[in-house]
Amino acid sequence: MERNIYLKTVTLEEALALFASKTEENFRLKTEDIPVTDAYGRITSEPVYAKCSNPNYNASAMDGIMVPSHLTLSADERRPLQLKKGRDFKFVDTGDVIEAPYDSVIMIEDVQVIDEETVEILAPSYPWMNVRMVGEDFVIGEMLLTRHHLVKAVDLGALISGGIETLQVLKKLRVGLIPTGSEIVDIGTTLKPGDILESNTRMFAGLVLENGGEPQRYPIVPDDKEMLRKALIKAASENDIVIINAGSSAGSEDYTASLIAELGEVWVHGIDIKPGKPAILGAIGGKPVVGIPGYPVSAYMTFKHFVVPMLTRMPDTTKTQEALLSQAVPSSLKHKEFVRVQLGRVNDKIIATPLKRGAASTMSLVKANGILTIDKASEGYPAGTMVSVEMTRNHLDLNDGLVAIGSHDLIMDWISDIMMTEKYRTYVLSAHTGSLGGIMAIKRGEAHLAPIHLLDEATGTYNMAEINRYLKGQKMVLIKGIKRWQGFYTRMGDQPVMDFSQIVRDKLQFVNRQKGSGTRLLTDYFLKKEGVVPSEVEGYQTEVLTHTAVALAVKTGNADVGIGIESVARQMALDYYPLAKEDYDFLVPFSQFDLPVVQDFIRVLQSEAFRTRLNAAGGYELEELVFITVVSNNL
Repeated sequence: MERNIYLKTVTLEEALALFASKTEENFRLKTEDIPVTDAYGRITSEPVYAKCSNPNYNASAMDGIMVPSHLTLSADERRPLQLKKGRDFKFVDTGDVIEAPYDSVIMIEDVQVIDEETVEILAPSYPWMNVRMVGEDFVIGEMLLTRHHLVKAVDLGALISGGIETLQVLKKLRVGLIPTGSEIVDIGTTLKPGDILESNTRMFAGLVLENGGEPQRYPIVPDDKEMLRKALIKAASENDIVIINAGSSAGSEDYTASLIAELGEVWVHGIDIKPGKPAILGAIGGKPVVGIPGYPVSAYMTFKHFVVPMLTRMPDTTKTQEALLSQAVPSSLKHKEFVRVQLGRVNDKIIATPLKRGAASTMSLVKANGILTIDKASEGYPAGTMVSVEMTRNHLDLNDGLVAIGSHDLIMDWISDIMMTEKYRTYVLSAHTGSLGGIMAIKRGEAHLAPIHLLDEATGTYNMAEINRYLKGQKMVLIKGIKRWQGFYTRMGDQPVMDFSQIVRDKLQFVNRQKGSGTRLLTDYFLKKEGVVPSEVEGYQTEVLTHTAVALAVKTGNADVGIGIESVARQMALDYYPLAKEDYDFLVPFSQFDLPVVQDFIRVLQSEAFRTRLNAAGGYELEELVFITVVSNNL
């Protein structure tokens, strides 16, 4: 009998590249809608946006008493202030609703109970102290998940909290599993010499389920060419992928390669790996067919390399990673603590950036791609420490991650989503620290890129003064071309707000951005221009981290007015009065400008898909990009 002959043996890298190019088109387009409760382990096919805010009401962050904060201003240790139940305060538990006229919670530990109707406090409270404001975790319309996101258990919590009932996901791939060999028998058979219990396709079935597919195992096919032909035709007609186990070597009774060639095409037969050399890659009727060697270790390695990526649509990575901690993470010594971090490669170093540590922050789990464990009795880690991080997004290749730290804008979400399409290989890891925080991250070598919009009061220009101030002697590239409008947010139907003098005159409650943000600098610029002292503005000290948080505070009545970008006002259905058109630029170290992740980002900025998003959102102007090389000086 004529023996089978290998095609030209190829390297594993060549085989993977060829197989990916031949099969990718088939498995990215099929989608289905499923209940969110069935979404674990599935892959999103489109971005998912919150349909409600979390929390969706002002909630007490702890046990204590809720009070109107203005009644407590006179309290201090020398003059304790007594409050009456029902008139001045109410007892609350964690999670209770905070409603007008109450706007603050005092911890029960800081309350001295005098009698059933009277308590005493020794310090004043301030608006929204110990209160989880509406949308503290995320707000309606905020992107919860990008497309091609593998839904994990923590994501389900965020999806349900965001009011998501159904989810569009990539359809599960159905995998046909054909065991072959006259010596192979099923479990439960009385064994005789020469019999081998068939276990590989049972292992494959588990791997298919583990990686989000649907296995279909067929009866064992003996070494008979016509019986194997019928089994292959049937499996190819009923499944998305066909796995045939054993029969792939060069033995005289191994028919797999010749049958696949007769019924379709063979791309690869023979891979330069050990174990796993006899593997076959091909197709029948457009359906990928993988011939997998019979030895269990060879079978597992071949399946892992070629079938798992088709099922998950994502490559695998290591499970732990040594990384440089970008910020200190102190701990209380009392507990073992799990800190959510984002991992990204910057300047040949893996940087771990800690995320929000609050127990109520679902989105910190969703955004994390790593978990840092701090053991009990440890004080934590200082910035600059090398730590071992457990990776929670094993499909992410850290070489493909763009670390962007700086000013918040919906633009960064849109870019992130566009980059998750097939055209680009880059994903975005972004943190909203404000423009100045972005510049400092660039200075410390912890980011590829910083979105910034810092107004120089003296010249009326953006960003150059702060770059020269903080990055002396460093060569940078400033990418310009996006302009956006900022203005006052008010609720629909309320009196429009046109300046800070009106805010002071009408005693309107203001909500501010954090120190170091470009919007905070813009706010202070207009206060100074109008001759208004910050202390005259009620709520000036109330700080939130994003434009969407400002908008939601106004929308829900936690504030009367705030400053933010026009696109968010439209998204949140708020009235908007324009205040200033500003430059929203991107700062990149010159040494990193040519990196593929940065060039992908620039390609997105120049893409029609991005222009379409900006035009639909409103409040932006996209000009031709200008790249300014800057060597900051001492001026």
